[in-house]
Order: sequence, then structure tokens, then C-alpha cells
Amino acid sequence: MTGVPMSIPSWTESAPRLIETAMGRTPADSVIRGGKWVNVYSGEIIPNTDIAIAAGRIAYVGPDASHAIGANTKVIEAKGRYMVPGLCDAHMHVESGMVTVTEFARAVIPHGTTSMFIDPHEIANVLGLAGVRLMHDDAASLPINVQVQVPSCVPSAPGLENAGAEFSIRDVTEALGWPQTCGLGEMMNFPGVAMNDPKMIGEIGATQLANKTVGGHFASPDLGLMFHGYVAGGPADDHEGTRKEDPVARIRQGMRAMLRLGSAWYDVAEQIKAVTEDGMDPRNFLLCTDDSHSGTLVNDGHMNRVVRHAIQQGLKPITAIQMATLNTAQHFGMEKDIGSISPGRRADIILTSDLPTLPMELVMAAGEVLAEDGRLTANIPFNDYPEFAKNTVNLGKRLAADDFDIYAPEGAAEVRARVIGVIENQAPTRALEANLSVENGLVSMDAGKDVCQIALVERHRGTGGVVNGFVSGFGYDKPCAVASTVAHDSHHMIVVGTSKEDMAAAANHLGKVGGGITVFSEGKELATVELAIAGLMSEERAEIVAEKAAAMVAAMGTCGCKLNNAYMQHSLLALVVIPEIRISDLGIIDVSKFERVDLFI
Repeated sequence: MTGVPMSIPSWTESAPRLIETAMGRTPADSVIRGGKWVNVYSGEIIPNTDIAIAAGRIAYVGPDASHAIGANTKVIEAKGRYMVPGLCDAHMHVESGMVTVTEFARAVIPHGTTSMFIDPHEIANVLGLAGVRLMHDDAASLPINVQVQVPSCVPSAPGLENAGAEFSIRDVTEALGWPQTCGLGEMMNFPGVAMNDPKMIGEIGATQLANKTVGGHFASPDLGLMFHGYVAGGPADDHEGTRKEDPVARIRQGMRAMLRLGSAWYDVAEQIKAVTEDGMDPRNFLLCTDDSHSGTLVNDGHMNRVVRHAIQQGLKPITAIQMATLNTAQHFGMEKDIGSISPGRRADIILTSDLPTLPMELVMAAGEVLAEDGRLTANIPFNDYPEFAKNTVNLGKRLAADDFDIYAPEGAAEVRARVIGVIENQAPTRALEANLSVENGLVSMDAGKDVCQIALVERHRGTGGVVNGFVSGFGYDKPCAVASTVAHDSHHMIVVGTSKEDMAAAANHLGKVGGGITVFSEGKELATVELAIAGLMSEERAEIVAEKAAAMVAAMGTCGCKLNNAYMQHSLLALVVIPEIRISDLGIIDVSKFERVDLFI
């Protein structure tokens, strides 16, 4: 295990050393010899290439770097393997991994990720600007390149929810001046932009004045006037597409299309047909993960998984790699630092013996080897978070089963209720309806129709508030409840269950442990992932969190759930900026109309 430098000099500062090394007058720190150069600029794979590295940056790429080898130069034999630029995740949320920034990096470095563009709007909704600063400083301590997008929508939909904090234009402007920030996080309030909301336009303007990138989030399938108004407002990218026509529309309007493959979002296959079938120029397509939980990171991969998947959909390997390297670097204005194996760039380099499957045989960042053969070899110390970031779950009272009672209109024997419909492997929901029976004045769930209860429990201010509703799609077929303080984006507590007693027990348990995810059945705790930091992230190592997350998913399965990564769907049921219907601390929200609606029709 070796230590690694946390930062490297800029290209300007390094240029004299790089020139001396390229000319053979000063030895390189290290040389990679005899590899196939995956050149993302030319689209070529060039055999028999050497790379000379000095001061954490690339000094020379060519047929023979022997002139740069000195007595103390470390020589790495590529042995004909492909030399690939370090992979970039164009849009993601660390908190979805349920670990800190440091632990997320430890998990993904062995998979070849050397740059991440993170939007910490989850912690922003709980702890405000102070929470974002914690993650910014955590990111700045790492040996890989982690850039922070300043959260734009805190809360995500004013008037439709209350979060634990609120951002002003002044807050956004302040954070844009921090050294590790690269732009504005996803602008989720697309109706606000289209309607010229002064706060949204002010944030975008502050970002453009800072010459940084404005992240987009247009979650509606309607590509009419609101879409055009949104684009006119300034967002530069979007990751919410699910259909082939979505990237086509965005790219034609000068945006970049981000195609995501996360733990539960499978949006690459359909959209990439715009390239593989329709022949669109791939330069403005980017790959990202958006949301990946720790089990996916530790066991399945990160950006290497996304690139493999894109190749399996028919992309040329080098085109898929461009979408995860150079395209992303250009989008964020970092082409002179990352995204290619070229002189002056950070020496973020992967060695792999096969492009379609991308085995990660060596991962280097800033000229230092961090992982080999899928294992982290660098010593990256755990970064503890301060006490103010913990103990953030304030329920205000101990919940009981009757807090989850849903009263029918007086005299009704049956009601027609709005039901949130879960869609497997996608973020949107369906606005369903169901006829439900009434017993003793209370509306009953219907296991035969796969309709169980959902509740949002206020957890920031201790109001004791509980909003109840119905959800379908999880398939739970025994008395159970799943509770989570990860509840995008306001991060109250979401409880889904078939038993009100278990719903109360699960909610109270999370209040006791300070947040997380837990599964209860018939009064017994089946699994818990404790998330002490803001109720979103664990204080434990990624590998341990992955084991607990696997146990949690298995426990959901024993309760009858067969969805792929059902927990990700669970955590988004309060996300009131993605259609069609959600739940918030203010009630049931019709996201297509951006308004509160009654539970009963």
C-alpha cells in the first residue's frame, strides 16, 4: 500500500518540466512502455506506443520513450495492452452510494473511474451549504479528480415540498467560487425556468458569469414549448431522457445528452439508437450513472459497466470510450486536464487487455498507480465527518400504527384512490387509480391488486407530520414495511408497507439509529443499513455497506418484492420533479401539472 498525492501542479506550472522530459533532458517519473494507444481525438488505436509521465501529467506519447527513462524512472510494461484514458462519470450523486465521497472513490477507482462530476443536492436538502462544503472538501482530498456541481434546487420544487434547508442565489454564487466547483447542479425546476422564475434564472446567470457549466434536468416527455423555453434558459445538458427521440431533441438544440446506467436506471439502450440506427454524430453524447448504490459499485462496477453496456448496444468500443472521457471533459471545459492520453493532461490511464469487456488490470491517476487487477492498492484514509452532520432524524414523537390510518370520506363503503405506480428500471412513475374497500371508516390496502401503503414522515423539524397514500408495483405479499431516510430530494422518511404496525416499528427504528434503510416483517427487524451522516451516508467502509445493502435487498425479496433494485425506486417516490405522481410532506403531488391533488378521486 502506497500513499498518493492529493493534488498536482497545473499544466502551466508543470510545462517547463514536461518539456524537459519530452525532450529527454530530464528523466520521467514513470514510463508506460509498449501499449496500444486508444486515441480519443483521432478515433485510432495506435500500437507500439510509450507514455512518459512527469509531475503527475503526461509529457510524451509516441513510439519510443527510452530517451525519458533515467535511473529512478519507474517502468511499467504494457505488454501490448490497450492504454485508455481514465473514465469520467458526467453526472452522479455520491449519496446514492450510501457512502462518503472518499469511500465512493475507493469503491470506483478499481473500476477505472478517475473523474467524477458530483451533485451533492441530497446532503444540501438536509444540511444546507455546510453539508455541500463537507463533501467539497472531502472531494478535494482525493487522488482522483472529483468536481462538485453546486445544487440548484433546494428544495427541488418550492411550494410542493419542504426540505431541511433552502438555497438562495447568494448561496449558489458563494459556492461557485470554491476551488473544486465546476458548475450548477441539475436544474430540476424546469417549469420554473420556462416560466422565468427569478431565482432559477438568477442561479443560471451566476453560473454563466462564473464561466461554468449549467446542469440540466428536463424530466417531461413533452418536447413542446416548455422544453424550448427551458433550453432558452441556459441548461447545457440533460440526463432524464428515456426514448430515442430525447437525445435527438436535446442535441439538435445545442445541449449534450447524458445517457445513464445506474443501479436502477437503464436508459442507455433505447437512446443510443439515435447513433447506432439513425447515425447521429456521437460527439455530444455523454455517459453517466446518476445513481448507483454501494452493492453495484463494489460488485458490478461503475463507469466501466456503463461503457461495456454501451458497446453491447452496438457502439464501436472507441466511440463508447469517447462518450465516457473526451466528450465529458469538453463539456465541463476540462479538456486540457482530463479525458485523453495527450501531453499536458493528468496521467489518468487504464491498462486493459480487451476493450469490449474492459477488465481493469491497472488504474493510474495523476501518474500514480491506484489499483491493479480490480483491487485498490493505494492507501486512501477514511475521512470522518463532524458531529453536526449526524443525528439529523427528528421525528418529533414515537410513531404508532394509527399514524398510518387513512380515513375514508364519511359514509363511504368504497373509495377510488390515486396510486403511485412504480416502473421497473426507470425513475418516472405512473399515475394509477384503484377502487379500495373501507372498513370501520378506514381505507384498506389491496394485496390482490398489489396496492400497499406509502407514508412520508417529516424528519427535519420534528413536526410529527405523516402524509399517507398508496403505491403499487413492489409486490409485497406478507406483513412488512421498508423505511428509508434516503427520500429524494427533500429526504424526509419514506415508509412503504403492508402492515401499519411494521411501518411504525421501521420508522421508529430509523429514528433511533439516526437514519438509514430498514426492513421489518411481523415485528422483527430483517435488515438495516445505518446511515448516520445526514441520514444519507454511512460511517463504514464501502465493502461493509455493500454487504448490508445486499442483505437489505434480500430482505425486501423475502417480503415478496421481485423488482430489480427496488430500493432505488423506493427512494425516489418523493421526488416531486419527475412525473407522474409522487408524495411529499404537503400531500400527493401530480408532477405532470405541478400541483397538489386529493388522495381520493
